[in-house]
Amino acid sequence: MPNPEFTDAIALLKADHRKVEELFEQFENTSGSSRKQKIAHEICVELKIHTTIEEEIFYPAFEGKIEEDTLREAYVEHDGAKVLVNDIEASSPDDEFYDSKVKVLSEEIEHHVGEEERPAEGMFAQCRETDIDLVELRDRMLARKQELQEQGDLPPARLSVVDAA
Repeated sequence: MPNPEFTDAIALLKADHRKVEELFEQFENTSGSSRKQKIAHEICVELKIHTTIEEEIFYPAFEGKIEEDTLREAYVEHDGAKVLVNDIEASSPDDEFYDSKVKVLSEEIEHHVGEEERPAEGMFAQCRETDIDLVELRDRMLARKQELQEQGDLPPARLSVVDAA
């Protein structure tokens, strides 16, 4: 199932990052409650799918091949975002801290993306230095992403670190 739109797994993940950044910007520039809720829901769905393909396929492929702390921090950062995703999904724009939760989620995602995409030392740079086939990885990730998109309503995001303990 090759997709020339994304040259490899890292390009796929970076495209997801850009899409979510755009959604956060739309949320910030929107004032209507129903529109805000629609955009926030879209952000949450995108993040649930993205974290799932990273945690099920991408991160495990690089265990023992890149810095262990880099992977551990990524899982913990995901968990922090998932707590906010679940809170946002369970609330509405009329709730007192709704906009603040979306803003903090945006800031957490911005930090996480920076950690992954940082030139030379970031996770993606480390991954490119391994012998992992990033095109084959992309194909597996795209297949799983499509499954999740077709699933419709996704359950609340499941914490990795806490659930793994």
